[in-house]
Amino acid sequence: MSPRREVLNVKGLSAGYGPMRVIHDLDFIVHSGERVGLVGLNGHGKTTLFYAIAGLTGWQRGSIKLNGVEVGRTRSQGPGRYTHEVVHHGLALIPQGDEIFHGLTVEEHLDSGAFTARAWRERAERKKRILAIFPPLVKLMAIPVGRLSGGERRMVSIGRGLMAEASLFLVDEPSLGLAPKIGKGVLDALMSVELGDSAMVIAEQNVALLEGRVDRVIGMHVGKLKGEASAALMLNAKREVH
Repeated sequence: MSPRREVLNVKGLSAGYGPMRVIHDLDFIVHSGERVGLVGLNGHGKTTLFYAIAGLTGWQRGSIKLNGVEVGRTRSQGPGRYTHEVVHHGLALIPQGDEIFHGLTVEEHLDSGAFTARAWRERAERKKRILAIFPPLVKLMAIPVGRLSGGERRMVSIGRGLMAEASLFLVDEPSLGLAPKIGKGVLDALMSVELGDSAMVIAEQNVALLEGRVDRVIGMHVGKLKGEASAALMLNAKREVH
């Protein structure tokens, strides 16, 4: 077995929007082959952490190394300016909700996820892998995504992210808004993805969907990581909010 390498190394990260700081001096390391669960209530920084790694926050400071390359930078010229470079260094961000192109067919939508030259060349084989993970999409490839159910749209959104040539997959709230059975099915599909030398971080509010199925579950509370998380930790955090 080859030794694990650092896919992501975040040190002293602070980030926010306008005058608001959401992330506070955060350190976070993810190794190859890992699935990490990131749990916390809405508004406590999970999405902001993902956006900071992708360079999409309003401002940020601190170090973010992806595959050993510094991609953090101090954002001073608008969010998203360097995001395409972060993607080329191996990032795939799968946002929460229905961040999709409603007028595109399922197949066109999946193709849009093959951003790099290599992923585009390999898109036929990559689509086969996506359809093996999400079999319901096989019969929907020619259907506009806007006509699909919520669960089917989530499959397309995740499938688009998995089409990328990525070493780090950031999956934001994959079960959000879905019926429990469908949400569990989406998580089952994510657990079936062969990571190889890549890594995956899944942000979720429902810690029960992740416990015992990922390598680590880390809690996030008011912009800081709280170490290994559990259902009890999440319940205490909820009580603090109320």
